Amino acid sequence: MERNPRIDVRLANEAWESLMTAHASLMGVYESEDMWCEASMSEYDVLYTVAKGAGPMRISEIQRGVLLSQPALSRAVDRLVTRGLLVREADATDGRAVRISLTDEGQRVQRDIGRAHAKSVARDVGGALTEDEMRDLQRLCAKLVGK
Repeated sequence: MERNPRIDVRLANEAWESLMTAHASLMGVYESEDMWCEASMSEYDVLYTVAKGAGPMRISEIQRGVLLSQPALSRAVDRLVTRGLLVREADATDGRAVRISLTDEGQRVQRDIGRAHAKSVARDVGGALTEDEMRDLQRLCAKLVGK
């Protein structure tokens, strides 16, 4: 990551505040929409993260992709397993661990919510930014996380 030798602390914090304000505002909009009847936003975050994985995932792998604490993630997984959206399976490489994967119903719920959520994101992000600005936003966010 390219570093600025003279960091303007005030500007950096104002930029951070802008990012967090935009995130909070959009999350509030999305949370109020009616797409969350089969899974809450945080449960959808888990379903989406598992769907993006290359196969069954350990809790620690899911943890890296969600905005939940480890205890909150464990509770969400428990709820989703109870509702038949996720399944736990023994880890073939480590008998002490389990792997989590989507059931067919979990895949359906993730896709249905995902389609509706994608339309909302397109409406709000795509409606406010040009294509070049969206690419700039992608690039800047990737730079912030070192990718």
